[in-house]
Amino acid sequence: MVEIRSVGVMGAGQMGSGIAHVCALAGLDVGLYDVARDRLEACLNVVSANLSRQVASKKITEEQRREALSRIKLLTDLEGFSDTDLVIEAVTENETIKRKALSQLCPELKPEAMIGTNTSSVSITRLAASTDRPERFIGIHFMNPVPVMQLVELVRGIATEDETFEAARNFVSKLGKTVAVSEDFPAFMVNRILLPMINEAIYTLYEGVGTVDSIDTAMRLGANHPMGPLQLADFIGLDTCLSIMQVLHDGLADSKYRPCPLLVKYVEAGWLGRKTQRGFYDYRGATPVPTR
Repeated sequence: MVEIRSVGVMGAGQMGSGIAHVCALAGLDVGLYDVARDRLEACLNVVSANLSRQVASKKITEEQRREALSRIKLLTDLEGFSDTDLVIEAVTENETIKRKALSQLCPELKPEAMIGTNTSSVSITRLAASTDRPERFIGIHFMNPVPVMQLVELVRGIATEDETFEAARNFVSKLGKTVAVSEDFPAFMVNRILLPMINEAIYTLYEGVGTVDSIDTAMRLGANHPMGPLQLADFIGLDTCLSIMQVLHDGLADSKYRPCPLLVKYVEAGWLGRKTQRGFYDYRGATPVPTR
């Protein structure tokens, strides 16, 4: 079985920063790749700030924070993954972009290296087919925010070997996370259940059944959810929510997964949630304000 000592993270976004954080804190050497140096530096600043918060809350020591940061190497060239044991793809949730990234990655890896994808919805089997090693390819779906959330979904493609699966399971355990195994169906388990609920909340807003505030208040206090579904959609990113609903709608051919037209309109407007400062809430002021 492959022993994973070094991890590459492809993509310095919200998920990439979290994956790099937990891997480095677990004692693994981490190569963090992005095409833009400024995104890499911003990502490292996010990791540093999140580690500092863990120090402040006494979850880790200052020495652990320093050691974790020292294990992260910033890369702007895929050649930096040449001796990496596992590379996790964490680029935007778009199948075409992911397939292109994976095809560019493969020639730079050693033959025995594994590839994981953090996709939250796209077929593992299809993504694996765009690589030169489908038997060493697996879905490793972290939840957001990665340092906080306990669960990781492991998803095998049709060609994933048992050795790859066991190595991935051991890797997740080393991070202190809990594995849930899902079959390779559109959106797997968590998002198959979660995103239709969010989409239905958006339909409830679209049809005038309730306002943003009333819908979120109803679900926080009536269903004991830690945050309302529209607030959660903004946190996830409305473009990601739409992408997952499109995968469900296309992959399962059931009208109940049709993305709400209001969700489509917000994405077309560039109102993607927290990352653009506007979504179902406007975040540009001191306090978030509902936009509808």
